[in-house]
Amino acid sequence: MSTFQNCIDGAWVDAATGDTFTSTNPADTTDTIGTFPASGAADVDRAVAAARAALPDWRATPAPQRGTILRRIGDLLTERKAALAQAMTREMGKTVAETKGDVQEAIDTAYYAASETRRLFGHTVPSELPDKFNMAIRRPVGVCGIITAWNFPVAVPTWKIFPALAAGNTMVYKPSEESPHCGVLLVEILHDAGVPDGVINLVHGGGPAGQHLVAHDDVDAISFTGSSETGKAIGEVCGRTNKRVSLEMGGKNPMIVMDDADLDLALEGVLWGAFGTTGQRCTATSRLILHEAIHDTFVDMLTEAAQALTLGDGRTDGIDVGPLINEGALQKVQHYVAVGQEEGATLALGGSRVTGDGRDNGFFFAPTVFTDVTPAMTIAQEEIFGPVLSVFKVSSYEEAVDVANNTRYGLSSSIYTENVRHSFRAMHDLEAGITYVNGPTIGAEAHMPFGGVKETGNGHRDGGWTVFDFFTEWKTVYVDFSGELQKAQMDNVDD
Repeated sequence: MSTFQNCIDGAWVDAATGDTFTSTNPADTTDTIGTFPASGAADVDRAVAAARAALPDWRATPAPQRGTILRRIGDLLTERKAALAQAMTREMGKTVAETKGDVQEAIDTAYYAASETRRLFGHTVPSELPDKFNMAIRRPVGVCGIITAWNFPVAVPTWKIFPALAAGNTMVYKPSEESPHCGVLLVEILHDAGVPDGVINLVHGGGPAGQHLVAHDDVDAISFTGSSETGKAIGEVCGRTNKRVSLEMGGKNPMIVMDDADLDLALEGVLWGAFGTTGQRCTATSRLILHEAIHDTFVDMLTEAAQALTLGDGRTDGIDVGPLINEGALQKVQHYVAVGQEEGATLALGGSRVTGDGRDNGFFFAPTVFTDVTPAMTIAQEEIFGPVLSVFKVSSYEEAVDVANNTRYGLSSSIYTENVRHSFRAMHDLEAGITYVNGPTIGAEAHMPFGGVKETGNGHRDGGWTVFDFFTEWKTVYVDFSGELQKAQMDNVDD
């Protein structure tokens, strides 16, 4: 069994207390990946101090030079893609095809962030006074705390870390305790690419480490991806401490299939959207809204295809669906299946743990489909984070949109239709940060904004050009070359 450490100011070190926790393979809990530091306040303090000390030099490094390092990071990610994907599947369970895609998102993000270091544009505007020059420039926010979830343990951290680096920030990164090894491998790549000591600091651990990082007086911003409950608690602390905060939280994402849709295409989409990553995505398709004209036909197609999906270790060829992440996740999904049946939904497929054929030591759960679901049911409203799909029957586009919007979340949404009018109406009508037309609710691209509305987020976005609005601050600069005192916003206009 391997032993891993925190990385603070370029040095690999144990937690101050010496306490550790263990990471295991969710497909086979007898396979232990290693032990990791169970960090506390003292470790966070050291990491924040290192990031603060490294900030002046990194901030002063010309942005295109920071971009050169980011390009090297992209090159190293490309070189290590296969090995990193294998390690990721072993630690968090999704298939190697998916983990390769996870790494590819990080590669794309590295190259995109590198290119943006030559486009950190400001603005120049005319002055109201003669011989005066006005401009606004971007400056880094400072020391950033990066807290991410386990399900995209390479892609999502890079959505935050790479633009933060490009903008000249330093940071403390706390990966999920469910995928700490991936955090180690990512930080190793950053250091190998030439990121200076102290610019990126890695602190492992659970709630105590994260809570201290969020509340730390010398941290200027927090970027978080995870559950809505944790995100709300982080938002409260950051509000009290006047700390900039970006929250990307839960989803209850709807996919609408209209009566004119290509049903084969829609079937491919919902299988991938609902059961890819075993449903453990914030963008997973968890609600399927079917027009009554195609409802019965499509449910038959869906249950037949979902039943044929193969469960197992994602490193094995031919596997479609991996395990849930841990025992708690398994119990949570079992709970929601029971609640769905108690509240009157029809269990059309699945609904139970899967064992046998080498799966006895893993957290495998059958792809599950509920029909006869109504909007008020618990399984229609709460994020399950598992391979459970709720199916609704509607009679019109308008009813479909009403059902889709009837949730406190608003991350992703989807509509399958050949009707251009419905397509363009849905772009505006669906209450979500993302809308797909003739595609499932999953599949982010690195150069596009990612995030949601309502209780999914707080208005900021990861990804694309918009993430730089979070990791930079605007500074207004006036240059008066008139040689005399000119009083702006005074009454200089003759009557």
